Amino acid sequence: MSKFLDRISERAKADKKTIVLPESTDIRTIEATAIILEKGIANVVLVGDKDEIQELAKEHDISGAVIVNPESSDKFDDYANTFYELRKHKGMTPEKAKETIKNPLYWSVMMVKKGDADGMVAGAVNSTADTLRPSLQILKTAPGTKLVSAFFIMVVPECEFGENGVFLYADSGLVENPDADQLSEIALSSASSFKKLVEAEPRVAMLSYSSYGSAKSVLTEKVVEATRLAKEKAPELMLDGELQVDAAIVPLVAKSKAPESPIEGKANTLIFPDLNSGNIAYKLTERLAKAEAYGPITQGIAKPVNDLSRGCSAEDIVGVVAITCVQAQD
Repeated sequence: MSKFLDRISERAKADKKTIVLPESTDIRTIEATAIILEKGIANVVLVGDKDEIQELAKEHDISGAVIVNPESSDKFDDYANTFYELRKHKGMTPEKAKETIKNPLYWSVMMVKKGDADGMVAGAVNSTADTLRPSLQILKTAPGTKLVSAFFIMVVPECEFGENGVFLYADSGLVENPDADQLSEIALSSASSFKKLVEAEPRVAMLSYSSYGSAKSVLTEKVVEATRLAKEKAPELMLDGELQVDAAIVPLVAKSKAPESPIEGKANTLIFPDLNSGNIAYKLTERLAKAEAYGPITQGIAKPVNDLSRGCSAEDIVGVVAITCVQAQD
């Protein structure tokens, strides 16, 4: 476990939150629950049939978890009615609301909405779209936030760059092709997320294949405009662009390619121009640099809901739960 995740876990333990895990029929979720409870990282709620969950968990101690079956819960009618009221303008009926709220993902998000849990983590079994759809329907975006985006915290071993080898990559998991305004919003949200999770000042680089006009195209102009908008919205933020990645993170290269950059080649928060580049970059960093990748972590939802990679391990789930707890401590 990295120093970053050690610190996140200690912060989670210091102000313990309740996290709901809807994918309770997956053994990785069960294994993660046992670890989370043993380490005291969070209180855990598992959603599903109690007998089925306990049978799956017979080799793991999850006795400290709360198990909730939506269909037998005394909160079923309240949750269904709340969902109906939220969605009736979209054609929702009371009958359909009752059927929908039985879905563990919808039930779990409603627990967060109602304050019965502080956050939700899912995605080991479900797609990103299925995981986040209930959140956008029930929780919606946070006040002052225009869109939901996703990032990875990358911890690169023996790395002199970034924040002692720690970087935030965004958007690497959700927004496919943001326009300039959306890209500026991703930058602002990411700076806030970096400061919250890493406990260091963000130095934000708006990445491109161009540095300070070394190339000009529709692609580079989008990043130039996004940089202008982000600076206009948050003039106090250490942010610069458009920058090639070496000019953003290598001080020696920055002196040559962008000598006037206030970042000075010390960026720790990297904003990619689209999901293609962001997703490719995080996977390359993870595999070639043997980096730890935590995410995709969402930002911009009113309360913490996080998506997992379907290839995740139990340890990955533990890490994302700890991060979700810290997000919930605001």
